[in-house]
Amino acid sequence: MGLWDRIVRLLRSNVNDVIDKAEDPEKMVTQIVVELQENLSQVRAQVATAIAMEKQLYQKYEQAQNDADKWQQKAELAVDKGEDDLAREALKRKNTSQSTADGLKQQWEQQKASVATLKASMAKMESKIAEASTKKDLLVARHRRAEAEQRIQSALSTAAGSSAMAAFERMEQKVLAGETQAAALNELNSDSLEEKFAALDSGDADEDLRKLKEVRQAKLLSAGDAK
Repeated sequence: MGLWDRIVRLLRSNVNDVIDKAEDPEKMVTQIVVELQENLSQVRAQVATAIAMEKQLYQKYEQAQNDADKWQQKAELAVDKGEDDLAREALKRKNTSQSTADGLKQQWEQQKASVATLKASMAKMESKIAEASTKKDLLVARHRRAEAEQRIQSALSTAAGSSAMAAFERMEQKVLAGETQAAALNELNSDSLEEKFAALDSGDADEDLRKLKEVRQAKLLSAGDAK
């Protein structure tokens, strides 16, 4: 697989699938962008080489065309001077140079078209990498936020089931039990106080009964004496 094929494959790959399979999504998307940038550097180097080759071909074409033009001028001069043999030789060399120039011109035009295609592809690749880099930053931020939320939820779950919470609940039950016991003792103390007051009330009744008996006894004695 060539370099450009690898680049196209990477650009068309589903980043989300890669993230799903990766143990560390943040590291994976960062690595993908780094690899794309490295490939872009290689592409730039190849495009630069292609541009240099285009310039060289154009320079060779210009040189061959200049040679052909010079031999044409020499042939014309020889004809003007009546030197047909020289004119014939100049034309032969002119034809050779022109043929070379025409071939070089064709190669240069092909190379120029190839360079234009490479430049367009490189520009598209640069755009894709810039987009991937932006998406990478967003994905990293989302991943870090998701990890933070997971840590918070994990901490909350751990706290809910921790021994500290269990101990807290035991203390709460102990306090409630203490409050209940205090309320019961208070109720018992209240009952004892009522009993004391009841005893006082029953004491007054006995005294009234004694006095009543004394009055009745006195009446009985008075009645007996009257008989």
